[in-house]
Amino acid sequence: MARHQADLVRCARLPGIAVGRVCAAHDGRCVACDSMVRPCVAARVCDGCGYGAAAGGGSGGERCVVCGVGEGAGGAVADAYYCKACVQMEKDRDGCPAIVNAGTAVIDSFYNRRKQHGFNFNPTAARRG
Repeated sequence: MARHQADLVRCARLPGIAVGRVCAAHDGRCVACDSMVRPCVAARVCDGCGYGAAAGGGSGGERCVVCGVGEGAGGAVADAYYCKACVQMEKDRDGCPAIVNAGTAVIDSFYNRRKQHGFNFNPTAARRG
């Protein structure tokens, strides 16, 4: 994901002991380059991005390190891994791989929707009436 969208910002703090988790959409993909071949090393996240995994939070409250989907939409289902090529290029040592911003496409769509319909627009209420 971060390879294809240049505006995403990684956390890049010192990784801790917690292993990052990914959702079903990103399961099997490398967190650095999005390849789906040869997962090699588990991706460690910092204590701030651990989402309670180090404190015994379990898998229910964890979020995907790539897209940030939480427990309400399926949540994190698998551990995050770096592929063999990224380990050889030492991308696994760049810091915490968690994405910390939403990207300009998501932000722009929010502001365009707000500008078009007003600030207090509820799309589900508009479809009912």
